[in-house]
Amino acid sequence: MPALRAEIDALDAELIRLLARRRAMIDRAAQIKAAQNLPARIDWRVEEVVANASRHAAENGLDPDLIGSIWRQLVEAAIAQENLHLKGDSE
Repeated sequence: MPALRAEIDALDAELIRLLARRRAMIDRAAQIKAAQNLPARIDWRVEEVVANASRHAAENGLDPDLIGSIWRQLVEAAIAQENLHLKGDSE
């Protein structure tokens, strides 16, 4: 069991690194949106991202509703992050 727990911990750390990469891309998206005068929230894109995540989940044997819910939270956090940039209050 300790070896399995160590593998899970390593995988969790990799997921965090991937989420950090995603956050950096959100910062870039905010810069592009600011230059093009686009809002942080683009409803059709929110739905597209959630649908993509749900589809990928189902293709990989995961619960698409659960993953869709997690991704919706992830997207909402990204929109909040973009809004900070668009208002000039970036971290």
